[in-house]
Amino acid sequence: MNTKATEQRTAGPARWALDRGQTSVEFAVKTFWGLSTVHGHFDRFDGWCKTGPDGTTIELTVDADSLDTGNSTRDKHLRSADFFDVPQHRQLRFTSSRVHEVAGGIFHVVGRLEVAGKTATLEFPATVRPDADGVEVEATTTLDQQELGMSSGTLGMIRRPVTLHVKARLSK
Repeated sequence: MNTKATEQRTAGPARWALDRGQTSVEFAVKTFWGLSTVHGHFDRFDGWCKTGPDGTTIELTVDADSLDTGNSTRDKHLRSADFFDVPQHRQLRFTSSRVHEVAGGIFHVVGRLEVAGKTATLEFPATVRPDADGVEVEATTTLDQQELGMSSGTLGMIRRPVTLHVKARLSK
């Protein structure tokens, strides 16, 4: 008998909250026809993870206006309708639809990412490491930003795909 599975079925639901001070939400994309990489991050976000007998659910909500690439002109353009369309769509949201453990500490996550009024399906591995009073979760994936209706920039200068990276600390 699988003791871990039995414990999971009999345990009540648990909700884990994201620690904003120990979490980062970042992206990177090649520009200038692949000659350089722009790195950026979001400063404001919130999230949670719920575990219980019916499985695991993850949600991450990001304030689109909090993006920062270190270049205010570029950031203004990224907030425009060409990309995140911040005036009309203030948030980015990831919501999982399936989460299951593949091997010790490695989970397979499938879910929907909503950005600028469009939705894309993401599927990626996530590493979960317990620590003193919580867990650290780290995940990296790629996404073809054109699926979300985003521009390729002038003369196609912005390459696909964009890399998304989240490192989060969660506690009960």
